[in-house]
Formats: sequence, C-alpha cells, structure tokens
Amino acid sequence: MTTHTLATPGARLVYDVHGPLPPAGGAPPLLMIGQPMDASGFRALAAHFTDRTVVTYDPRGIGRSTRTDGRTDHAPGTQAADVHALIDALDAGPVEMFASSGGAVTALALVAAHPDDVTALVAHEPPLVPVLPDAAAAERARASVRDVYEERGWGAGMAAFIAMTSWPGEYTDDYFARPAPDPAALVLPADDDGSREDPLLSDRSWAVSDHRPDAAALAAARTRIVIAVGEETGDTFTGRTAQATAALLGHRPAVFPSHHGGFVDGEFGYAGQPEAFARRLREVLAEAETGAGESR
Repeated sequence: MTTHTLATPGARLVYDVHGPLPPAGGAPPLLMIGQPMDASGFRALAAHFTDRTVVTYDPRGIGRSTRTDGRTDHAPGTQAADVHALIDALDAGPVEMFASSGGAVTALALVAAHPDDVTALVAHEPPLVPVLPDAAAAERARASVRDVYEERGWGAGMAAFIAMTSWPGEYTDDYFARPAPDPAALVLPADDDGSREDPLLSDRSWAVSDHRPDAAALAAARTRIVIAVGEETGDTFTGRTAQATAALLGHRPAVFPSHHGGFVDGEFGYAGQPEAFARRLREVLAEAETGAGESR
C-alpha cells in the first residue's frame, strides 16, 4: 500500500493505493468510498481483493483529509468533485466503484456529473430521505436525533440514531410517541463530553441525506449502476432508501450478505461478513460489466 495526498479546491485529500498503478491484469482500479466512514473502514473488504488494485480515501474533513474551505457540511456535489479529481489523479482510466452509505450518495452525484469516470457502480444503502414516501416524517425523525445530541451529548445522540435507523417501516405516530432510548441499555456512555461535531448526529451530513438523485442523468450515463441492500437490513431506514432508490432507477436492488456495515469486521463493534460480502461484490461487479443481474 502507498499513501498519497491530493490538493483539491478547499481540501487536501489523503488516499491509499493497494496494488500497482497502472493496475496489473487489465482490470480497472476498484475505488471504495464511504461517508462519514474513512479509508480505514474498508480494510477488511480490501483484504479480499488482493488481485485487484484497490483505492480508498478519506473524504474532506474526515480522518486524515483536511479542508481549507471554512465549511463543516458534507455536500455530495463537493464530495463528488473531490472523487472526480482523485480518479483523474490515478491516471488509470475509468474505475469500478463500491460506495456505501453516504459514499453511495457521493457516487450517485459523481456519476450524474461525470458519467465517464465509472464503468460500474455498486451503491450500497444510500441514505436518501427524499426518495421515501414518508420523507417529511423521516426529516422529523432525523431532526429529533440532532436535538437529542445537542441537548444530551454523544451517547444519548447515538442511542437516538440507532433507534431511528433500526425502526421498521415508516415513521408513524408510534415512533414519535416512544420514550427516548437509554444509552446505557445500548452500552453507550451516558455522560456528556461536550463535543458536538459528530457528522452522523449533528446536521453536518444533512446535505447527504437530503440529496435528490438526478434520475435522468443517471439513466443517460453509460455507468452500470447497481443499488445494493443487506439481507439483514430489512425495512429499516437504509433498507427502505435502497429499495426506493433502485425503484427510482427502474430496477430491483441486489441483495448482499449482512447489514449496513456488512463489509466490516469486528474492529468497529458490529461485525459483518466481509468474506461473503466480497464474494457477492465480485459477482455483482461481473454481472454489471456484462449487463446481467439487476443492473441496467
């Protein structure tokens, strides 16, 4: 692995290249991106692609990547411009991409703006509020997480976030009438450390979940797009957003092993199935490149 730094307008991006550039064997680079996850979250998955050149990066303002634009929000258009610059810097032609969570939102914005950058995209559980039938209620639920975080700190905010993202189905009156979750019951700290900068719990990532995919631009792109969903995610928030995003693009989502973090191992506290996930990712990328499966 080699580590590099790339200057983009308003940021200095740090990225890692696992393998040779240009790639050996004719396969394009496989770029793995997340949001707010940084490159470290793809360690377990990348370890199952030692036959490929894999590229991971830290989004601006996260992990090792710094920003000089004076902003704290995470706008998908800005993130997409960063990834476009990163792909140009690789100088290895268009890439294949696995993008998860907010990274999947960035990837959809990238393909809409720069359709020649990516040959095949697997967008795993993009958390897109506007595609939901109960979008207004989902916005209210998201705001309540922010409010708890602002009032009581990280542990209480994370408990509220877990309650929101694990709620099955639409956000009904029953959801809003439930008691606030107890962080101690989830083995989370009850004390407030005073910090209020977490991108998941503050409103800094609302631009991500508020993003409206450009369905027309995505349909016109030559990129083979596959929306992915974990088999354990069910009809919770990101399961529903994945289903709705796939429907917006005119196909069904591809089912992957495990849950929203199904490609990570136990180091983050909620282990997925990275080996099985990697096998499925290989299958779906191969199907996307040949036009088979659930891609378009």
